[in-house]
Amino acid sequence: MLGLILVIASIVGVSVVVAGSDQSIAVYAARVPLAVGDHLDADDLVETRVRLIGADDLYLTPARIPAEGLIVTRTITPGELVPASAVGTRAGEDVTSLVLDLRGRLSTGLAAGSMVDVWSAGLVDSGVYGPPAVLVGQATIVRILEPAGLIQSDGGRSVEVLVPKDKIAAVLEAVANEDAISLVAVNTPIGG
Repeated sequence: MLGLILVIASIVGVSVVVAGSDQSIAVYAARVPLAVGDHLDADDLVETRVRLIGADDLYLTPARIPAEGLIVTRTITPGELVPASAVGTRAGEDVTSLVLDLRGRLSTGLAAGSMVDVWSAGLVDSGVYGPPAVLVGQATIVRILEPAGLIQSDGGRSVEVLVPKDKIAAVLEAVANEDAISLVAVNTPIGG
């Protein structure tokens, strides 16, 4: 009988020591590709245990998801741990995506997630444009659409950007008037 009590006490003691030494925390990784503006759903995430000091401050944890949910603020690849800086509350849903046809080339280093200012210059006369002005400050690139066929032989590109809803009318007016639209980088990624 004493032997059985010692074995049970030993098993319980080892379990307590092992559980106490586990310093891993639960964070989320992306199950699928997540683009800027996507609503995060539980089906998009997989819980992963990691051993990183301070990971609960740097990455999305189960405790950090509000009841109303989150939206993606920068592109996240499948399998990537979801950085806390790559998601925002749904209070940021006051933006919508629009596809813009650009004049000329796109700056190198711009990619999905890059912050840009959208500039526009109105057509004054045949082939003559007025001075450019900022149409939308700090828009986010959702994706760069690859040219198909010979349509964009001048080096122009189509880019999908997130635009604040209060700027949509001005952007659509510039598009309808066939203004020359350009994107200027607000920041350049370190690896860019």
